[in-house]
Amino acid sequence: MKLFSRNKSDKVSVLSDMREKQRQYEALVSAYHKDLYRYAYWLIQDQHIAEDVVQETFLRAWKSLDSLVDAKAAKSWLITILRRENARRFERKQFDMSEYDEPNILDKSTDIEDDTEQYWLNRQINKLPLEYREPLVLQVVAGFSGDEIAGLLDLNKNTVMTRLFRARNMLKEALDNNSTLERSANG
Repeated sequence: MKLFSRNKSDKVSVLSDMREKQRQYEALVSAYHKDLYRYAYWLIQDQHIAEDVVQETFLRAWKSLDSLVDAKAAKSWLITILRRENARRFERKQFDMSEYDEPNILDKSTDIEDDTEQYWLNRQINKLPLEYREPLVLQVVAGFSGDEIAGLLDLNKNTVMTRLFRARNMLKEALDNNSTLERSANG
């Protein structure tokens, strides 16, 4: 029975370790919750699912907090967890979409935001192919550098920079086309 008993200093040490882990976790949540939510929302385009994915991300982060060695890498570490958690959503649910085509399932509801430039820009970014949209959102919304994005997406930095360049060009082309349409409609 003595094998399972602990002395008082062991209990104090365990409590101290738990308090330190709790402090680290709370600091992570406080520092990165907004950034993770913004990124998740850009990926998912649904407020409630994005909230769930962020919550699952922080749950996984809590469980593996001991594996975070460098505090400077915390944001990248959390984004990686979030991306994996988002991918798990699709592993768990397999929908048969063969009878539906995408234009018929897109949300075409109108909102007060329809008239704003920001909403238009968000729609244009969401129309980009994922390979271009994801690096752009990681840079613009999450604030990652080209090197960090390359690490997160397991890509070469030159590939990331090319995709960012092409994504911006696609947005510029959409803006130019929109401006041309507005000018011809107005006059």
